[in-house]
Amino acid sequence: MPQKSKLSKGARKPRERRPPKPLNERLLKDLALHYVGRYATTAHKLKTYLARKLRERGWEGERPADIDALVAQFVKLKYIDDALFASQKAASLTARGYGRRRVDEALYAAGISEADGAKAKETAAQSAAEAALKMARKRRFGPFAREAAPSDKRQKQLQAMLRGGHDFSIARTLVFADTMEDIADLTEQAGGYEDFEPWHD
Repeated sequence: MPQKSKLSKGARKPRERRPPKPLNERLLKDLALHYVGRYATTAHKLKTYLARKLRERGWEGERPADIDALVAQFVKLKYIDDALFASQKAASLTARGYGRRRVDEALYAAGISEADGAKAKETAAQSAAEAALKMARKRRFGPFAREAAPSDKRQKQLQAMLRGGHDFSIARTLVFADTMEDIADLTEQAGGYEDFEPWHD
C-alpha cells in the first residue's frame, strides 16, 4: 500500500498564489506611472499594456475604465512624448547602422503617428549614407573587406544590407565597391572620409 508523503520537519507548505487584485482608477494609474517610469514608451504602447492588465485582472472601479483618458492625461503632462520617442529611436537605429526602412518599421510598431514621426523619418533619410557606411564597415562589406569577396558572397551581403533597411542603390554601391574611391560620393554625403577609413589589422 503506497505511503502518503510527509513534509519533513520544519518544511512549509508552498503558498497558494492569490489572484491579483482587480483594478480601479488608482491602481490603473499606479500601473501606468510605474510603466512610464521604467520604460521609454509611446501612447500606443501604454494603451496596449494597460488594456492587457485590465484583461488579466478585471475591473472594480466605480466608473468604467477609461484608458484613453488616462493616456491623454500622461501625454498632456509630458510623461509620454511620441515625437521625442521617435527622434530618439531613429537616432539609435541609424547610429547602429540601420537604414530608414528599419526606422519606419520601428516607428510603425511603436504606434507613432505620421505627424509625430515626420521629423524622425526626415532625419533618418538625411542620415541614409552615413548609416549604410556604418553597417558596411562594421560587417566588412565592399571596400571595408579584408579581401575582395566573390560575386555570390556579395549577393548575400547585399541582402543583408537590404534587411538592414537600406535603399537598394546605396547598398549595391557599397557591396560591389572595391576601393574607397568607388564610394567617394557616399562618404561625401556622410560628411567626410575620415570617419569611415577601412579596418587595419
